[in-house]
Amino acid sequence: MSDNEHADGLWSRLRLIEGQPLDQRAAAYSALHDDLARRLESAPRDTATPRAGSDL
Repeated sequence: MSDNEHADGLWSRLRLIEGQPLDQRAAAYSALHDDLARRLESAPRDTATPRAGSDL
């Protein structure tokens, strides 16, 4: 999947969330956060570049 397809999917998901009642939006944003955090943690890491906040 291309970066544009990922971005389009994210925008679609955000529009869907924004159309929900407030209490449902909160839960949906929490689920979105969890999903994005999982994807970020599972992404390959570049070991040559120190991460922000690291002691390297």
